[in-house]
Amino acid sequence: MAKRVVVGLSGGVDSSVSAYLLKEQGYEVIGLFMINWHDGSVTINGECPWIDDSNDALLVAQKLGIPFQTIDLSKQYKERIVDYMFDEYEKGRTPNPDVLCNREIKFDVFMDAAMKLGADYVATGHYCRKSETTDAEGNTVYQLKAGKDGNKDQSYFLCQLTQEQLSKALFPIGELMKPEVREIAKELDLVTAEKKDSQGLCFIGKVKLPDFLKQQLLPVEGNIVEVAVDADKYQYIDPETLPFEERIQKLKFMTAPYDYEPTDGKVVGRHQGAHYYTIGQRKGLGVGGTKLPLFVIATDTKQNVVYTGQGDEHPGLNRIGLYIAEEDIHWIREDMKLEVGESMRFETRIRYRQPLEMATLYREADGLYIIFDNPQKGIAAGQFAAWYKDEELIGSGVIGS
Repeated sequence: MAKRVVVGLSGGVDSSVSAYLLKEQGYEVIGLFMINWHDGSVTINGECPWIDDSNDALLVAQKLGIPFQTIDLSKQYKERIVDYMFDEYEKGRTPNPDVLCNREIKFDVFMDAAMKLGADYVATGHYCRKSETTDAEGNTVYQLKAGKDGNKDQSYFLCQLTQEQLSKALFPIGELMKPEVREIAKELDLVTAEKKDSQGLCFIGKVKLPDFLKQQLLPVEGNIVEVAVDADKYQYIDPETLPFEERIQKLKFMTAPYDYEPTDGKVVGRHQGAHYYTIGQRKGLGVGGTKLPLFVIATDTKQNVVYTGQGDEHPGLNRIGLYIAEEDIHWIREDMKLEVGESMRFETRIRYRQPLEMATLYREADGLYIIFDNPQKGIAAGQFAAWYKDEELIGSGVIGS
């Protein structure tokens, strides 16, 4: 008897081809479309395209000859993703809703619904690969690896998955390049063959994120402060020269973000709310007349100040390390987790599509400290750091303040 797979048909080309490939491999395939947002209490300009996406998913299912259903997960999506976003931005942090959507919705609520349909697996159109190995005791361990298409690799978005979730997951297009996926869709004459990849979250529609946030986070006018490149706080201090008695003191020094005060620079403009901005942001400041573009280097939502610096080489944009609190550390490979006092080298990234950077991870009683070989731009609290070994995603965590 064929194994049953529920495919998350999103109305895009990647999930469409995933469904086709699984059917060709002999699986019993069911297409299931998620409705994630239709909350009329939040006003957006431009309709969310989920209705069109649902229609496209239906047409693909009909073309492939597979059953098709829709499932309304908007309540769970609002509670677990949207409310979390508002809460994080209000605190001056930068959440990644895509990572959370995979952990909380696609591979939790959606997966539970698929299992109730008698599914053995859930499949998505992510560009990543899954394989198996064994631990020291001979137990099966599931591996999450980067997709073959380095330009489309989406393993980062799945960095919070568990062994249990991976055991039931399939990623049919992980071994393919994007052009190959589109070519298959064209040969099948699928309605999604030429469809552009979706950008951002469906419920935001065409609205800019700050405009959406203003629906619940009220505008509060405050100062934009420019901090000079040669400010005293950027004077380099070699941690090796400081009288640290313990390794953790050195690590805390190296991972602490810059602490700014309004007197650290000059007021160059006004903003409508520090919670609308994120570290590394260039557009939307509305301040001109500077030799180099202004970048956000820090935000203070308590004092409602946005700190900026000129140019993308401004020292305020660069940090050598970051910290992840103990409760925010997640290991996909639990058999490879570091114990307190241990350290290990990993390739690491702090955002999607960022090139992997070499770093040393240090495990202490209070959490994980990541020290990069080279300074990293735009490290922001609330983002996810993910670490890899030989193309395999080993673990991840939420970056602390």
